[in-house]
Amino acid sequence: MSERRDDVGLCARCAHARVQRSARGAVFWRCRLAADDPRFSPYPPLPVTHCPGFERVAPEAADPCD
Repeated sequence: MSERRDDVGLCARCAHARVQRSARGAVFWRCRLAADDPRFSPYPPLPVTHCPGFERVAPEAADPCD
């Protein structure tokens, strides 16, 4: 998986996306909406170009890692 924003698509700018890093250093983008809504995949195929759950992250909170 990728950390480059152009490879990720909408998830790179979505308030519901979080970056998961494996012990081996692999990077996966996780959708937090999947926990409560079966329409969403926990780890969507990238790049995501359309998503009904997309919400643009506020500029001051642009880092999806937490």
